[in-house]
Amino acid sequence: MTATDHALELARAAAHAASDKLATTITGIDVSDELALTDVFVIVSAETERQVGSIVDEVEDVLRERGSRPLRREGRREGRWVLIDFGDIVVHVQHDEEREFYELARLWRDCPIVDLGVVGTEQGGR
Repeated sequence: MTATDHALELARAAAHAASDKLATTITGIDVSDELALTDVFVIVSAETERQVGSIVDEVEDVLRERGSRPLRREGRREGRWVLIDFGDIVVHVQHDEEREFYELARLWRDCPIVDLGVVGTEQGGR
């Protein structure tokens, strides 16, 4: 099984929202073959807690405009790693230090990468 078109559309919208707020890294992973709960992980990182919060707000606003509301959100208070579950996709917004420590993309390296049509500032060399 592969991610649905709807999940890919939401993942790309979330990635563009994160890019608009200058996310450091943005990665999409198709986890549909491994998890029954969701199709795509969007993993985003940022340099500061404030930026993590800004990205979370923008992702939620953009996906709400598309008719998708978060089913649950975890980690908002700390601002170091916020998980937003939209059902078809799960967005992980992490502080750069958490991204380097937990290496989610490495944990899911056997799953296909999703082309989200954007890159973070670190990949883009800004």
